Amino acid sequence: MTDTAPTVDPAFEAAYQAAQKSLSEGGIPIGAALARNGVVVASGHNERVQHGDPIAHGEMSALRAAGRQKSYRDTTLYTTLAPCAMCTGTIIQFKIPRVVVGEAETFPGEFDLLRSRGVEVVVLDDPRCVEMMRTFQDEHPELWAEDIAE
Repeated sequence: MTDTAPTVDPAFEAAYQAAQKSLSEGGIPIGAALARNGVVVASGHNERVQHGDPIAHGEMSALRAAGRQKSYRDTTLYTTLAPCAMCTGTIIQFKIPRVVVGEAETFPGEFDLLRSRGVEVVVLDDPRCVEMMRTFQDEHPELWAEDIAE
């Protein structure tokens, strides 16, 4: 019997790397990537701090980077953190059928709403994402509160 390395999902890794980029820029470490047939179409990260844009969440940034698409019905949106109500609404609006989430421990998101609209939600419970958000929330509680409108 041989040990094999765990399969790395390139689209999820693109989302994770985008979150790391945001953190390195002094922003909120949430990244997202849009993929079609396993190929990354675009990725983005939360840019609220960097651009002073209140709706520049990671999912919105990735969709903006993807540009106009004839359809999103054959895509998967990867995100490092459970989507908020605003991003959930966008996922529903564009009929994105599947969302893969790094973690929902530090923020529960809107899974019930997504699932009620037929969206498949997969939660990876990625320890890197949990640690990244816990550390950020502990070190920057005011920025985190602002991001989730608390």
